[in-house]
Amino acid sequence: MTETHLNTSYSHPEIIVGAGPAGIGLGALFKQLGFDDFIIIDRHEIGSTFKKWPKEMKLLTPSFPGHGFGLLDMNAVVPSTSPGYAYASEHLTGSDYADYLKKVAEHFQLPVKKGVEVKELEKEDNEFILETDKGPLRSEFVVWAGGEFQYPSLHSFKGSENCLHTSMVDTWRAFEQEHYYIIGGYESGMDAAIHLARNEKKVTVLSKGAPWEENDPDPSVSLSPFTSQRLSELSEKQLIDFKGHSEIVRVEFKEEEYLIHLSSGEILTSGTRPFMATGFKSSLSCILEHFYWEDNGDIRLTEQDESTVSDGLFLTGPQVKHKDVIFCFIYKFRQRFAVLADEICTRLGFPFNDAVLTYYRQANMYLDDLSCCDNSCEC
Repeated sequence: MTETHLNTSYSHPEIIVGAGPAGIGLGALFKQLGFDDFIIIDRHEIGSTFKKWPKEMKLLTPSFPGHGFGLLDMNAVVPSTSPGYAYASEHLTGSDYADYLKKVAEHFQLPVKKGVEVKELEKEDNEFILETDKGPLRSEFVVWAGGEFQYPSLHSFKGSENCLHTSMVDTWRAFEQEHYYIIGGYESGMDAAIHLARNEKKVTVLSKGAPWEENDPDPSVSLSPFTSQRLSELSEKQLIDFKGHSEIVRVEFKEEEYLIHLSSGEILTSGTRPFMATGFKSSLSCILEHFYWEDNGDIRLTEQDESTVSDGLFLTGPQVKHKDVIFCFIYKFRQRFAVLADEICTRLGFPFNDAVLTYYRQANMYLDDLSCCDNSCEC
């Protein structure tokens, strides 16, 4: 990894915003193509999102070395690597995965600049100006790889401030009361319930829907097999109570108790502060005007994952979606790295090595045929 000096007087052909798996994976591909006139900026450090996970939290998708069978580790961001093999674990902790990303960055000597926060993005003629806390940066192309975990949704209902968002938990072992309510029944809520139950705590999960009853084969929609397995292992203890179709309208703190008001009119009383697993906002919040947003909240992109509002602005990572296919897991959004790299290098007139893109295609990391998106889980 190259600790790049931030030269605000120099215009880079490309800037990648975010040093998580999307930004590091794309940067590694550019390096393999021979293109190195770019920088990666992050407001914290490489893999900082994963370092903020609760200590017990692990990747949902399994990591394993399958190169001998022509298979790629599901959490690898470079074809020739395997986090599962490197860390001898099928489900890595956040700390381990952050370390993996750092090692990839070091191996490819990626030009990463840490501690740079983007405040605003403007476009003048054919050049972007990124206003940062370290001064303005200029670039012909910008790839937004900001992710979501560091942008928790903290105002999902009235009185949300009386709850603790699960992303703010350092370790689940710190909670020693007998019973806790968790608002939100998808992956982060289930992960919280599982770890609390493993610590012999009783948990009530409140969810607007009932994700644990969904049978969709796409883990972007239903619970992952890893989560379902862990819940099954805890079922005999009967420590987790599921209350589906329970929409929260507000939470009050009154006379040393928390009152959880449901849309049904029911009021639940808790002696402990409820946990809120209500998901995350888009990291695009500071550059909303550069994308066209569909009525359902999806972002309209070209087939090259480029903004339809600001030419030259690309999106990579878990927020990418095409029709019914949600690229929210690493093994999904990494398939689009080569699409972006091909497009950007071609527009810059950079003579890249086609063999690298062929290698990525053979490794199932170059998905440029979106006809599969007519179905829900073909990719």
